[in-house]
Amino acid sequence: MTDFTLRRITEADEAAVRLPNQPFKLFGHFIVTRDEAGWQHHEVLDAEVREQTFPEENYQLADIDAKGFAIGAFAGDDCVALATFENRWTKYTYLADLKVNIPQRRLGLAHQLMDFAKPFAQAAGTQGFCTVAQGSNLAANRFYLNYGFHIGGFNTNNYFHTRARGETDIYYYLDF
Repeated sequence: MTDFTLRRITEADEAAVRLPNQPFKLFGHFIVTRDEAGWQHHEVLDAEVREQTFPEENYQLADIDAKGFAIGAFAGDDCVALATFENRWTKYTYLADLKVNIPQRRLGLAHQLMDFAKPFAQAAGTQGFCTVAQGSNLAANRFYLNYGFHIGGFNTNNYFHTRARGETDIYYYLDF
């Protein structure tokens, strides 16, 4: 097993914020409802597994640092996982992006990145994390719930005028 070093990304390793997006599996949907007991969810597995790759963000470290911070996981000099965060007026630090290269997935790096980021968010005066996952990204939804996030909202309209019409967004929150 490879040893990884986690660190806040600085000018010395700025190229790490441009870690390319890699495909991820879409194998089910996360269905969210709300009733008098609160948010409920269940999973529906798809008959076929598909892949999706998000467009490249072309991040600039100065832009990230102006709003928050970036954390990277490194194998030697190579960045293999990235998390970018934005501090918000709501007292939540928004997890804007979380990605792990395919060979390093399922090794706990996403969890480690979140743990490592917590003191940086607290130092900025925030009280927790928030993020958004698409309903079709079952793996992401599972990760957030397993990490300790709770569902705080659901949006069926963000993609109405796009090719992804019918997609949903699930809003997650984690209090420190």
